[in-house]
Amino acid sequence: MKNVTSDIIQFRGSHYEFGVYQGELLKNSPLFYNRERLYKHLDDRFSIDKIYVKQLLARFGPGIEEEIEGLAYTLGYKEEQALLHYGGYYAAHKKSGCSITTNPSYMIRNYDNDPESYDGRFVLYEPTDGGYATLGPSMQITGRMDGMNEKGLVVGYNFVNTKNRADGFVCNMIGRLLLERCATVEEGVSLLKNIPHKHSFNYVLLDAEQTMAAVEASPRNVAVRDATACTNHFKVLTEENRYRTEDSLAREHIISNAQATPLTFENAFKLMNGIENGVFATKYGAWDGTLHTVGYVPTEGKCTIALGGDALPIVIDFKSWLSGTYLPLSKIKGKLHATNGFANE
Repeated sequence: MKNVTSDIIQFRGSHYEFGVYQGELLKNSPLFYNRERLYKHLDDRFSIDKIYVKQLLARFGPGIEEEIEGLAYTLGYKEEQALLHYGGYYAAHKKSGCSITTNPSYMIRNYDNDPESYDGRFVLYEPTDGGYATLGPSMQITGRMDGMNEKGLVVGYNFVNTKNRADGFVCNMIGRLLLERCATVEEGVSLLKNIPHKHSFNYVLLDAEQTMAAVEASPRNVAVRDATACTNHFKVLTEENRYRTEDSLAREHIISNAQATPLTFENAFKLMNGIENGVFATKYGAWDGTLHTVGYVPTEGKCTIALGGDALPIVIDFKSWLSGTYLPLSKIKGKLHATNGFANE
């Protein structure tokens, strides 16, 4: 059993100021040195067209470029190196799982991956220079694994395939852009249809008007469908699926069967977070273990999150935070049936 923690980051200010602030937190931290080891492989494997990436960020995420500039200034990075490490374009991505259940009132998600891939940061950020306030766990510092914004848009994504990859943004930066720039499912679908995708992912969207959609996005095509259970395969763009989808289908079947009777938020959370229920993943050494279970209720502006399985979750009142209240928590604590901890340890 491994004890893990996720640091709660709270900030209100410009994107550049936020980048500087995060750079100061990263300096000399275990997360910084663990990420530097990862980035050494990126530097060898990838190069980017700096001008083109900056144009894409200016189009899809005004402000994110300034955040990266703040990080670069504080960490002493050259511009191209900062864009490669924190721009979410060309970044590496390992195979992972993930499962989502949703209805018009909530979205609940299991994020599955290797513990060492996990930043261990839960971020609440209210920009003062444009873009919506957001909360959610970070990935590669600037990206988001899932989250909710001040307008009530909720975003979660599930890995499908890395075959036939192309130049484009990776899932976590797309998640950040969706949350910061889109107020509704309709706006989110439009962004997903226009942004370049590096890999194939399901993006599940829910908004405050109780509109839901699952967006199948690959480097070649985008399709929109209805879904209340979503795992790691496409149902429309089936040619993009991996050869083996049995585990993904099994988890989807468990969730769908449970939904035959309307599930309260509490029962749905227990379904996803219960280690013996068949949805929670435990293959931590194979990039397929559940690191967090999180639930978002947009009409209430609340987020419920737990690290590890069969865990006692904490509730974060985002509406209260948006009104100016400072969250009186500094860490989320949990336990994993794993050997390795998070990248922040």
